[in-house]
Amino acid sequence: MGSRYLKEAGGVAKPDRASRRTTRRRPGAALLLPGVGVALFSFALYLVTLAPTVLYYEDPTMYDPAMLQAEAYVLGIGHPSGYPTYMMLTHLFTYLPFGDVAYRVNLASAVYAAAAVFVVYLIGLRLSGRAVAAAAGSLAFGLSWTFWSQATLAEVYTLNALFVALVVLALLAWRDTGRDRYLLLAAFLAGLSLTHHLTSGLLVPAGLLFVFLVERRKLRDRRLLLKGGALFVTGLSPYLYLPVRALMETPLNEADPSSPGRFLLLVTASSYLLKLLTDVEPPGEAASEAASDPWREELLARLATSAEHLSGQFPALLVLVGALGIYHLARADRAAALFSGALALGWLLHALTDGVKDFYVFIIPAYLVFALWVAVGVGVVLRWAEDAAQRSTTFPKRSPPVVLSALFLLAAPLMGLWQTYEKVDRSEDYRGRQLVEAVAENAAPGATVLHHRSPLWYMVLVEGRRRDITLVDTFKTSWIRFDDIVWPDPLNRPEADARYDLDDTTGVAAAREAARSGPVYVLDPNALDPDEAGLRFFEEAGFEAVRVGGTGSALYELFPPGREPRGASR
Repeated sequence: MGSRYLKEAGGVAKPDRASRRTTRRRPGAALLLPGVGVALFSFALYLVTLAPTVLYYEDPTMYDPAMLQAEAYVLGIGHPSGYPTYMMLTHLFTYLPFGDVAYRVNLASAVYAAAAVFVVYLIGLRLSGRAVAAAAGSLAFGLSWTFWSQATLAEVYTLNALFVALVVLALLAWRDTGRDRYLLLAAFLAGLSLTHHLTSGLLVPAGLLFVFLVERRKLRDRRLLLKGGALFVTGLSPYLYLPVRALMETPLNEADPSSPGRFLLLVTASSYLLKLLTDVEPPGEAASEAASDPWREELLARLATSAEHLSGQFPALLVLVGALGIYHLARADRAAALFSGALALGWLLHALTDGVKDFYVFIIPAYLVFALWVAVGVGVVLRWAEDAAQRSTTFPKRSPPVVLSALFLLAAPLMGLWQTYEKVDRSEDYRGRQLVEAVAENAAPGATVLHHRSPLWYMVLVEGRRRDITLVDTFKTSWIRFDDIVWPDPLNRPEADARYDLDDTTGVAAAREAARSGPVYVLDPNALDPDEAGLRFFEEAGFEAVRVGGTGSALYELFPPGREPRGASR
């Protein structure tokens, strides 16, 4: 798109098909260097704030990192939608010769994030035609605190951003060059991105809208459609990983997609809906009226939290520049404006209506789009500065207004850098390691440990430590689990339910059963529900909870009624 798509002095420039094919060239090395610099600078920040080792469960900021660190190593199957592409790509990082396995998986997120920043630069370069504008936009995205926070730990959202950026870049390259190979590449990448995160599915209708607006006859080209469809399906091929690994009895298999029904539940994330339906009893009219106020309160709280997240990602100056960018893009390039607007609005609405507590991470692709608008806005401001300098008789050709404008706009993303750094820094976060050591050093031989999505999976499967203990996770999840509730016993859900009564998600029934055969512990009980006293349910059931491992330890031994504590210290 470049500067040809921006408003000229006398009106709006609109490209024709011939100009796209003859005037647009791939950026030279000189134009790529600023993008490389921004990506490396961002990567350096991600590295110094990276979590150093195994992580842990925390509501609502870290539901999955501890599980993903172990799953990537053993090539497991994650919670819905399984994340097969993430598992295979991130598994490669576990072979690196430095750090522990958990650090290497954390590092993968930083690498994906830096790559996404670079691709955002390339998109911004096409949209603005200016390296300074593209650098400002990509730097703003790379330093936005939600995105940066996900680059410091084992999570799926930086890879999702990379796939989103690649699809957008491929579509714009097709529009700018008229070469169908880029359109076919976009189709393949859209399929591949869908195997990583379901929110990428929005790229399909938005991409079709973009093709319709640019050159609608392409949607009537049967040969092209067949090729695109075949490549899209090819991009979905990582889904085959899920049933294959399930049939191979991978040691971490959170949904067991070994049957067609469970496979569909997993990849469509319908398991969340099924869990919701099975957990909710049909209320009477009075109960329904009583439930309306909490629902309304939750909605208002969600909107307030969303406003806080949305307002805190970019400096106020860049918010204004981004607003200028989408306004100008809407006037100069309707196709790009509608395409990017549909993506941003769709992802934002999904995040605001999703029921999970960490909904804010789903807004990251919308921030990516806004960063592109920032790039366009910076390009417009620089053009205004150039026009003012050309009309001025006071300044020389290398006009200070242009230079100062460029420096100021490029420095704008750095505003508040230190505050963001302090907010996302995990470089000293060793809590996960402390939890592992508490169990490894203090749990009695052959004991049972109740835990929830904790680093204990990493301890037994990656580090091979304390394989004598039994792990039981009977606590509530937001999807239907079929496997990996008990370790090392190969129990499926019905078998685990028969032994530990999984309907009791407080863990009390499991603790009673485990106490019949030996010592039983609960790890980090306060992390299970931050709104409840984590040990309350056990104490109300008659258990006495005694802290083991000294002050500050999160491991408690549970003594049922009639069994005296063995002198452990509180």
